[in-house]
Amino acid sequence: MRIIGGKFKGRRFTPPAKGWPTRPTTDFAKEGLCNVLMNRIDFEDIKALDLFGGSGSMSYEFISRGCTDMTYVDKFPACVRFVKATATTLKVEDQIRIFRRDVFRFLSKINEQFDLIFADAPYDLPKLDTIPDVVFEHNCLAEGGILIVEHDIKNDFSQHPRFIEARKYSSTIFSFFE
Repeated sequence: MRIIGGKFKGRRFTPPAKGWPTRPTTDFAKEGLCNVLMNRIDFEDIKALDLFGGSGSMSYEFISRGCTDMTYVDKFPACVRFVKATATTLKVEDQIRIFRRDVFRFLSKINEQFDLIFADAPYDLPKLDTIPDVVFEHNCLAEGGILIVEHDIKNDFSQHPRFIEARKYSSTIFSFFE
């Protein structure tokens, strides 16, 4: 895992490989997404949520670019331990809240809104196509905020009423919702 930009640019972290339940966003896709976001938002002024956070790659990318109010959610204990250790290494424990929870339960109970929500669910997750509906049903996205769902070609969100665009980087697709 490498941080692409910002104050931690170039820092590398190696998640444990044995039994690791994640598929990290590629550097190529992450860089493309962050280039798009840098033209749309000021990371220093946002409250961000990383769903299915895995290795924490996107959380730390957003923090590196100035986000000081980051929330990370994943249900796998090894992922949560790794993200906590990385927060300590980077000395950003005060900028990230880390939750070991099922994402759908978390969304149903959270009483907050976020300016940026990034969801990188496993591509084979049976409920992946429901993520935008769940986020909007529970009013988790702030007015003017952006929801981004990472997926592959098996999912097409273009007919969703809140869909605004999709960006494709190799086999990775980011669908944007407002």
